[in-house]
Amino acid sequence: MKEAMFYEKLDGQRVRCGLCRFGCLIASGQRGRCRVRENRDGVLYTLVYGNLVAEHVDPIEKKPLFHLLPGSRSYSLATVGCNFRCLHCQNYTIAQPDEAAVERSGSFVEPQKVVERALATGCRSIAYTYTEPTIFFEYAYETAQLAKAAGLRNIFVTNGYITPDALAAIAPYLDAANIDLKGFTDAFYREVVGASLGEVLDCIRDYKRHGIWVELTTLVIPNRNDSETELRDLARFIATEVGVETPWHVTQFYPTHRLTDQPRTPLETLRLASRIGREAGLRYVYEGNVPGEGGENSYCSFCGSLLIKRHGYLVEKNLLCNGTCPGCGAVIEGVWM
Repeated sequence: MKEAMFYEKLDGQRVRCGLCRFGCLIASGQRGRCRVRENRDGVLYTLVYGNLVAEHVDPIEKKPLFHLLPGSRSYSLATVGCNFRCLHCQNYTIAQPDEAAVERSGSFVEPQKVVERALATGCRSIAYTYTEPTIFFEYAYETAQLAKAAGLRNIFVTNGYITPDALAAIAPYLDAANIDLKGFTDAFYREVVGASLGEVLDCIRDYKRHGIWVELTTLVIPNRNDSETELRDLARFIATEVGVETPWHVTQFYPTHRLTDQPRTPLETLRLASRIGREAGLRYVYEGNVPGEGGENSYCSFCGSLLIKRHGYLVEKNLLCNGTCPGCGAVIEGVWM
């Protein structure tokens, strides 16, 4: 157990958590929405500090991050817990555990040991991923500081619900984030995710203001968030408020957790989304979870030259010349070195 960051003590031993945008009001003996932050006699504690349930070496493309050190490996880790309740969560066994299982989950690994393991395995970054890194903030924050000092990049793979204060604290150590923009209607976020679309959009703007490299992912779910109108509104938001240089990953859904009644996303729907993104002015739109279909490759938005050829998580060719197009010399946005 470790005392939590970002909370306010109130009367009657209550506390107000200020880590994520739900702002849970927590009575003594109770936990917040994430299930991993508990009020004990007026002091808020994190119950998952250092208790890793997942620790793997992944290709950076798995995050997915296509414009950050392509072909490199990222030391990826997670504790249990999440502040969302996504009906289609693929990691629901660790993201949405029973409260009773939280304190028994994982094995303790101190932050310095994570950094040492990342370096020893040849990784160039540490990714806080699989569940929601915001809810194990204290651990991510301390690890990120050590990683930065050791020359490693730090990455959040996140649902985009951290508060401005918490983001400002970790921003100096955070190099990139892949943020899920799960849909573009209030109804979708309320019914499928259990959160607010407006808060996610504000959070994405906050990441950009801090100069953190951002890539966005939308899992396209048939009959839920795949209408042409919604996809056009979403692409327009990215182009006008996040930036046309922001990579957008539109990925194939497959039935899981509580959304087993929906089919896999048809390839033609992903291609429609990809076309919509390009029509909105986005320079880099990728089709995910369909390896070998060509939608994972990077092309120059100015001359059309192939920049990076991918198959799944494998980079088969990287033709970039110090972050520029080999065909026309245009600067390609990203983190390449």
